[in-house]
Amino acid sequence: MVRPAHFGFNEETAASNAFQTRDHRLTPAEIQQRAREEFDQFVARLREAGVHVLVAEDSEQPVKPDAVFPNNWVTFHQEGFLITYPMYAPTRRLERREEVIQVALQAGFQPKKRLHLENNEAIGRYLEGTGSIIFDHPNRIAYACLSPRTDEHLFRELCNVLEYEPVVFHAVDANGQEIYHTNVLMALGETFVVICLYTVRNAAERALLEEKFRATGKEVVPITLEQMQAFAGNMLQVRNHRGETFLVMSEQAFRSLTSEQVQTLEKHTRLLHSPLYTIETYGGGSARCMMAEVFM
Repeated sequence: MVRPAHFGFNEETAASNAFQTRDHRLTPAEIQQRAREEFDQFVARLREAGVHVLVAEDSEQPVKPDAVFPNNWVTFHQEGFLITYPMYAPTRRLERREEVIQVALQAGFQPKKRLHLENNEAIGRYLEGTGSIIFDHPNRIAYACLSPRTDEHLFRELCNVLEYEPVVFHAVDANGQEIYHTNVLMALGETFVVICLYTVRNAAERALLEEKFRATGKEVVPITLEQMQAFAGNMLQVRNHRGETFLVMSEQAFRSLTSEQVQTLEKHTRLLHSPLYTIETYGGGSARCMMAEVFM
């Protein structure tokens, strides 16, 4: 996780991210202060649950308003792959920093192969890490909804290298706009999947997703468009040092869930949530976007 130095509304990402909100009630300094407070409280709650959290400090310069979302530009895989990704917005390309990667390396991640995909930016091909891709690691499947930030050909090329089966689909919000990242509509756990199937308008693509979930033993927990807008799809299941699992989400996401959905999820895992309202409003991302998981 990256503690932000200059969090704020990013004009470059707003055109393709309908989750961002232009809210002028707070000054830039107030936004930054609240974002840091939310970040620190989130890290504290994860650590209290026994989750091993590595924190890298964002650099003061250059200014990177979205540095709090490192999962979009780097992934650390259990096979030893260390992958850096091409980013849609030029300001977000500045987030790729070796200092952040070194935090994971010093903690014990052993890279066997480094894949640099960022050269694809020069030809207009983008793939934004685990924002674009939902990895089902045990079953070696990768899911991606296509958008300006998720290039199908590059996604398939990566799956070929990793030897994962690619599953591609299209998803749109209530206004018909392409959903910018797969991880705002879908969260995959070991034995369940939280997903807004309303966004997948193509019947064949929706049927393929449902078939994959059945084949891999995932209980489907459907969420509504309104719940997706509250970031109920932006969750990540993590494991602590005692082997206990937690489905991590924001307070807004948790409050949007029905009691039945909570009961269903608690059959599979424990729930952990933290208030992230400022980061969600101005950044258009939530809990899952803030965590880049490291497989030691």
